Formats: sequence, structure tokens, C-alpha cells
Amino acid sequence: MALLQVSDLSVTYSPRDSAAVRAVDQVSFQVGQGEFVGLLGESGCGKSTLGHAILRLLEKPAAITGGTITFDGRDVTHIDEDEFRPLRWADLSTVFQSSMNSLNPVITVREQFADTFAAHPEAAGDNLDVNERAGELLDMVSLERDVLRRYPHELSGGMKQRVALALALALRPRFVLLDEPTTGLDVVVQRDILDRLRELQRKLGFAVLFISHDLGTVMEMADRVMVMYAGEIVEDQPSADMVADQLHPYSAGLLGSYADPRDEVVQVAFIPGRPPDLSRKHTGCLFEPRCPVSVDACRTQHPELLPAARGQARCLLVEQSPDDGVPLRAAAPLDQLGAVFSADSEDHARGAADAAPVLVVDGVGKTYRTKRGMTTTTTRAVDDVSFALRPGRVSALVGQSGSGKTTIARLLTGVERPTDGSVHFKDVRVDKLRRRALRRFRRHVQLVFQDPFSALNPTRTVAYALGRPLRNYLGMDRGQARTRAAELLETVGLSPAEQYLDKLPSQLSGGQRQRVVIARALAPEPEILVADEPISMLDVSIRAEIIELLDRLVRDRGIAMLYITHDLLSARLLADEVMVLNQGVMVEHGPTLTVIGEAEDPYTRKLLAAIPRPGAMRKPALDRRPDGTGGSRSAEKQVHAGS
Repeated sequence: MALLQVSDLSVTYSPRDSAAVRAVDQVSFQVGQGEFVGLLGESGCGKSTLGHAILRLLEKPAAITGGTITFDGRDVTHIDEDEFRPLRWADLSTVFQSSMNSLNPVITVREQFADTFAAHPEAAGDNLDVNERAGELLDMVSLERDVLRRYPHELSGGMKQRVALALALALRPRFVLLDEPTTGLDVVVQRDILDRLRELQRKLGFAVLFISHDLGTVMEMADRVMVMYAGEIVEDQPSADMVADQLHPYSAGLLGSYADPRDEVVQVAFIPGRPPDLSRKHTGCLFEPRCPVSVDACRTQHPELLPAARGQARCLLVEQSPDDGVPLRAAAPLDQLGAVFSADSEDHARGAADAAPVLVVDGVGKTYRTKRGMTTTTTRAVDDVSFALRPGRVSALVGQSGSGKTTIARLLTGVERPTDGSVHFKDVRVDKLRRRALRRFRRHVQLVFQDPFSALNPTRTVAYALGRPLRNYLGMDRGQARTRAAELLETVGLSPAEQYLDKLPSQLSGGQRQRVVIARALAPEPEILVADEPISMLDVSIRAEIIELLDRLVRDRGIAMLYITHDLLSARLLADEVMVLNQGVMVEHGPTLTVIGEAEDPYTRKLLAAIPRPGAMRKPALDRRPDGTGGSRSAEKQVHAGS
């Protein structure tokens, strides 16, 4: 018997002032004892809503409107909250997406464990020594026991997420739901946490439902993977099988957006269009408007989730298993998804590597001093860093969180001044600029921020957001600014522009918001763009769109770009050169293929080793060729663009 059985589960949001939305629609699956199951899908597909329904954590206006949830043979769909509460943490527990919000900021880590034990005395046991048990749990997640005395704000993001994992395992649950548990963490910290999680799962034998849009990690860790789209499960099969052969076109599109930057040829894809509006009634397959292999029947016939290969698929074109009584049909030609876009073809040449630089960073260092009482603490955030940015070329700055990447961005834009060294924009020394001169300089250096959801004023329209830099830097009047704003929206692929100018940020998707942020950065016609983790908050299927856009802008406008990231895949796709930063020191610097394919510094190799490689599904990693050369950049990256 399965540990968790979900049958025909539906969840509907019924707000007072708008149409009801069926976020989860007749979903059925099961999780066995000790099984590790992954759940993939874009934002808004219903993954987290499904997870909250399983844990009975839905809040109004969401409610379960159909189906059942059975845990260990017991129907828990509609049992009283007081009856379900003892099951949480003791039998079913969770690690939430944001460790920043899941820990109580005003009590120590020890008190958080004590609260958990006090709320479940039967599961915790009599005469429990909180310090000893909490210490054992911290040992399990590779944290020192002195963490018990600290408050959450005194811990790094990775440490907080380890504490959240330890809390989830405190009462030895049989089922753990992980909802994007490593989102926002850099690749090395993510690898450490997930390796430890898998080790603990095998040792303790609990079952896992791992919700994520991190395709590589899910494919590498899970025994079985389910793919969710528009509130429905569209594919369910063993992870090794899905890596080799996806049954549903949506799954193929998702996996196309993941690649290993160490491969000789790197290809990524994005799925054109956006998920459907689930507040409206739809006929036929919900994926049909975005599917490049759909047929006429897909528009009128809604597919069922039926056995296929060693799993299940919801697609009219997938060949069904011959023993289920379903007629055989032609398999979907998934290799035909999308059209190839090569950013390095002869028609898309980048700027010259020996062109005169527009910005030079020379021996820059930054020291922060903080004083508490009589004690002064000194932190060397950046130490003797030098590089140059050239027109029409992208320089990637790679490193873990806390390595000094954002500090360098602040030094380049004049937000902060270096403790030593200098920053020159052409013949102007940036670190000596003040007031009006600094304001004039900032027209030439613009930032693309990490989080598109907080980078735009939620109370102002897109036209206003784009109009401000046009009026402030270029002196345009309102009419001129609106016309130019429309042209900028067309430039970043938001067409027709008139549909977007008067919208608020809340009316845009994450990818659309980031395009607006990029358009705003382009408004004053800068010579340099500093892109600080511009895709880290976006769905993996949208990331390729933004990378393609940035690549095109660099080529067409001759912009020099500093691309800050901890994602080596996007650096491989976009950058001409890569600089690796470790604790404020540049440990490696060179052409992209050389740094990634022939890494010399142990830290760079550590970053590369942390990248998921599910099923070793592509060619071997880059190696030095017999003649001592690396591959050409024209063979390095090919980006699928939705046709």
C-alpha cells in the first residue's frame, strides 16, 4: 500500500471579486514508502497549491473542491484541523521555499527546536534533552552545535535552510514535502544541502515529494518525476527514463531549457507562449496553443492521463502501452520542438576582443568596518580585482553568494567607492565623481536588477517606469517619452507595445517584468549594462528567452555588459569571458571555453563539480583537444527560439 495516495484532487481559488480559478484539476498519484518523487513545472502550474493541499495548509480563498488525500490508509481530506495537527511534523513535514520566512526571527535556533518538541510531546518522547536532540539534528545536516545559540539573522541562507531541514526531520517523519528548498542558494551550497538530504533520506527511509523547477537537480535526485502543467499531471515516469525520452511535448520543452555547461555543444530551449488562464473554460488539450507538434484533434479532445512506456502521459500523440487496451498512435516527434538560434553565427558577430575598453577596473579593493561597542570588525569584501569591459562583449563574474560580486557592481556604478584601486570610464575616474558629475555618469552605466518582482513600483504603470529615465536623462516631454517607451518595449519583445504601456507590474508575468526592467535600463542609451543575477528569480523555461534577449542587445547595440551570476550555464551561453571570484579575490579569468572547459583553480573546479548531471545525458565534458585548442564559440551555444 502506498504511503500517500492522492485521487482526483481538485483545488479551486474562489475570490469574491473575480472568477474562480481551478489551480489543481483532478490530480491523481501516489508516493510509496521511502520513495523520492520529483514534481516539475513552471510557476503557476499548481505545484505549491498541490503541496499545500496535501499538508492541509490551504488558506482562503483556496479550498479542496474534489478528490481525496489518503495518508497511510487514512482519509485526511476533510478531517478536523485539531485532528490533523498531530500528524504535521510527526508524520508529514515540510521544508518551505524561503528559509528567511520559515524561521522565527525573534527566537534562537534552540528555541525553535524546543517549540517543535513541545507541540508534539508524544512524538518527541518523555524526558527529552532538547540540547542533545537538537545537537544531533544539526550534526545530521552538517552544522556546528553552537548554531543553537544563534538567531536566524546571524546565519547565512544555506545555514538557515539546513536548520529548516533539521526541523523538518526533528520528529522522524515518514513523509517530507520539499517546496523549492534551495531556490536562491548558489550552486555549491545547493549541492551540499541536497547531497546531505539524499543521504539522510536513504538512511532514515522517509518518503519525499520534491517540488521544484530546477530540472537538473530533480532529474538527478528523484526516483520518479511527475510533470505538472495548468493544474494537471501531464507526465509521470522514472527519472532515468524521462532523461532519455520524454513522453509529453511540454516535458521535452522543459528539459530542453537545461544543459550542462561542460558539454562540448550546449543547447537550451524555451517554450513559446504562456500557460492558459484557468479561470476560463477550455476545450481540448491545455498545452495545444504552445505545442509545436499539435494536430487538429488536440484543439477539441482533452487527453486523459494514460499508461505509456513505464509511466503515464497526457498526450494524444504519445504511443500508449499495448497492454492497456488503448489504440496505438504515433509518438510525438519531440526532437522537432523549436527552431535553432545560434548567437555565434557569422551574422551575429560580437565586438572585438582587443577593442578599446569603455570601463577599466584596476586593482580595486573594498574594506568594510563595523563597530559594536569597543570592538571593530574588518571585512575585506573585494581584494585587488582588475578587469576591463569592452563594447559588444559580455564579461561574466561568477562566484558563490558572499564572494563580492554585488560589491563590485556597486563600485562600477558609483554607488560605493573603493578603499583602494580605481575605476575608469573612458578618461573619467568614477570613484572621484560627486553629485552632478556622478549623475551624468550613471546615464552611461545602468543596472538590471535580480528580482523583477521588486524592481518595479507596483503602483505605477509600465509607461511611467520607462518614462522616468527618458525625462530625467534625455529631457523628453511626456508625449516623446511615451513614444520612445513603446519603441523600447518592442525592442525587448513586448509587442504590440500598446498592450503593455498602461499595465501595472502585477498584470505581467515574471518574464515580462524582467523585459520591462531591461527596457528601463536601455532607456538612457547606456554604454554599459550591469546585469546582477537577472534570471535567477525566473522559471527555467523563461531564462533562455532573457538570455537570448541580452545576447541580441549586446550584439545589436554594441553594449558592454558585466553579467553577474552563480549560474555557470547562463555564463557559458552568454559570456565571451568568465571571471571567477572567491572571497573577494579573482582566482581565474579567461575566455569562457577555457575557464569552463579547462579550469585550473580548485574553486572553479568545485563550482563545476556542483552542477547536476542527470543521467550523464550529453556528451563528455569539454577537454583540451590534441592540438591544445578549445572549441570555437560558434559551436559552443545554440539557443532554441520558439517559432
